Amino acid sequence: MHMNSAPHLLSEDRADFERILDDALRNAHDRPDLAEVGKRLNAEQLRTMALNATALISTAAAAEYEHYATIREESRSPASAASVRDSVLEPDKSEGTGSGAGFAAVITVLVPVLGGTAAAIFLLVGYLLKALDPAPAFANSMLAVGWFFGAITVVGILAAAVGLLITALRNGATQLPAEEPGGGELPDEVGRAREAWRHALLERGILPFLRAALADPSSDPAAPGPPRSVKSLPTIGYSRPNYSSPGEGSTAGRRPTFSSPDFTSPDFGGPEHKPE
Repeated sequence: MHMNSAPHLLSEDRADFERILDDALRNAHDRPDLAEVGKRLNAEQLRTMALNATALISTAAAAEYEHYATIREESRSPASAASVRDSVLEPDKSEGTGSGAGFAAVITVLVPVLGGTAAAIFLLVGYLLKALDPAPAFANSMLAVGWFFGAITVVGILAAAVGLLITALRNGATQLPAEEPGGGELPDEVGRAREAWRHALLERGILPFLRAALADPSSDPAAPGPPRSVKSLPTIGYSRPNYSSPGEGSTAGRRPTFSSPDFTSPDFGGPEHKPE
């Protein structure tokens, strides 16, 4: 990216451009140089003109944008490499504990189910036997076994709940914060570069463009025909090359002129000259 070439904003940065433009138009009446907004050109018309000239305006902050985009890409590369490395090494790390964790999960799920089923069966049979007259002697034993399995069921449910809570806390502590669209959790250096680009874009790009649009009568939307763009803009960080036709202002492109030589015979010099 070169200072004299219009930078092409990445799609993820166009939202920043539009947000800065909207803020400038929203607060236009707080700036004396933009007090004319709404008289000849309203905010929506200026916004459309600026969006159509995004590449021209962005050129004013080309150096800052290049720096911001470069260090942002560099900051993303180590994180990507670390995530790939972790995903590759994760099976090796968990290989020794995978079977133990799987067995514990199975037990945690099965204990409440089996315990609850056994408790229901033993309690139902025990109370049915207690209803008989006379009640069998092992009816109380059936009830005791049923309540024992009921207690195991309660303990299993509590253990499963604690296990789920610990797993959720562990995953929450190791989870990386997601980057919000348009700029969320950014490293300090990237954040400073982004703010420098935004400031340069506003002060050297958007505001000069808006001032030029308001001062240029050729951009009057009430004029007949399609709206015309701003004719001239203040210098905002680059200059256009000066092209001229071969015949304008210079003789560099003119074709040289030639005159034929004047040949005369050695013994004829005109009527006033007589040969000797």
